[in-house]
Amino acid sequence: MDSWGEEKHEECGVAGIASKKGDKIAPLLYRSMMALQHRGQDAAGLTVFNGKLETRKGLGFVNDIFKPEDMEVGGSIGIGHTRYPTSGRITIAEVQPFIYQNIAIAHNGHIANGDSLREELKEQGFEFSSTADSEVLAMLIAQKKGILNGVRNLMDKVDGAFSITALVDGKLVAFRDKHAIRPMVYGENEEYVAFASESVALDVNDIPYQGEIRGGEVVVWDGKLVRSRLQEGTVRHCMFEYVYFARPDSIQNSVPVFEVRKRLGEQLAREHPVEADVVIPVPDTSRTAAEVFARAVGIPLEEGLIKNRYIARTFIMSTPEKRRDAVRVKLNPIRKVIEGKRIVLIDDSIVRGTTLREIVKLVHGAGAREVHVRITCPPLRAPCFYGIDMKTYDELIAHNKSIPQIEKFLGVDSLGYLSIDGLKKAIGLPVCTGCLDEEYVTPVAKKLAKAKKDEKLGCG
Repeated sequence: MDSWGEEKHEECGVAGIASKKGDKIAPLLYRSMMALQHRGQDAAGLTVFNGKLETRKGLGFVNDIFKPEDMEVGGSIGIGHTRYPTSGRITIAEVQPFIYQNIAIAHNGHIANGDSLREELKEQGFEFSSTADSEVLAMLIAQKKGILNGVRNLMDKVDGAFSITALVDGKLVAFRDKHAIRPMVYGENEEYVAFASESVALDVNDIPYQGEIRGGEVVVWDGKLVRSRLQEGTVRHCMFEYVYFARPDSIQNSVPVFEVRKRLGEQLAREHPVEADVVIPVPDTSRTAAEVFARAVGIPLEEGLIKNRYIARTFIMSTPEKRRDAVRVKLNPIRKVIEGKRIVLIDDSIVRGTTLREIVKLVHGAGAREVHVRITCPPLRAPCFYGIDMKTYDELIAHNKSIPQIEKFLGVDSLGYLSIDGLKKAIGLPVCTGCLDEEYVTPVAKKLAKAKKDEKLGCG
């Protein structure tokens, strides 16, 4: 659901670009980060190599951080990063790219065994300057001589999800965990080679999309492209990329996100048809699915909720009351569309449900006769350990309440979630469903989930 609301945040967006002709790369990195701004709005940074590593970074939005003089920094290879913190407050020390010795690294994902790796490295004499996973990753690369040996060392020791762009020994490097959980696309033309979390970061620089970095693969650019498969693993892409995170104009894992969202709406209509007068999408990510849902059930689609795009994100509000007030400032219902009607609200997911409950109140307040909610994601019942900011069972309404109880909490006449089988069918790729059914793809994540559940039940 709404990134501006209470709900879910993905850790980061990454990019890496090399100029084949030796041109300055900073302006292209800037444009790529602008295209990935939706993946991280708390901080951003870029690092280029021009005989040495040079970094520009700051807190806030990309266009507020970087100045014209930053675009003049030399270097024909570089990496960029946009960030959401996965927990706590972010300081400049946690802003990526992170520099360690001759390594600059930008990371998308989360390391499930990060704490134990950090302690292991401390025992070996490594000293840390931040709480970021990226510092651990850089040190694991630095433990071994040679890029491939360093990356293999990282892959062998890390449990979790990572798509990484890096500068190592003056070379541009990109790689991905063996399960390919977090995304990493590749593009190339006569002038540039580029890697990014989404294809839109290539489009903005007119670099054609060529495919993906495979799970367990590392790609090194040093005047030519060298691809090496270091690990094999069961592929499990993050389903949330297609449901919510990625821009609809992106391609990920060779599948257009827009087409998946259309199929999500179509499948949702098959599973949960409803008799109503108007279908209304909750802005913005559910719009594509809502259009297809409306056509499939034969109900008109209307823009019944108008979003004010100039209000700060509500998830930073400190109390439920402040978040509630922020929702009312952020969204305004169109009474003429809603009054006296049976309304179907289409949204992409529900985490806590508190924001959606306020939206339902807005719709009732505008005179709706009935409100039915349809969700393009199955119920979120378990934490994520791979980069989505859902860390506990307690915060997940679908873990704590039955669907009838959720209907009552939301104040709706009916609630329909897409099934897990329907989700898989719509995406058409092998996906990670750990947050839906606790079928985590890595062993440490399974142990962490069990520990959290035991703690919740008082078994620990």
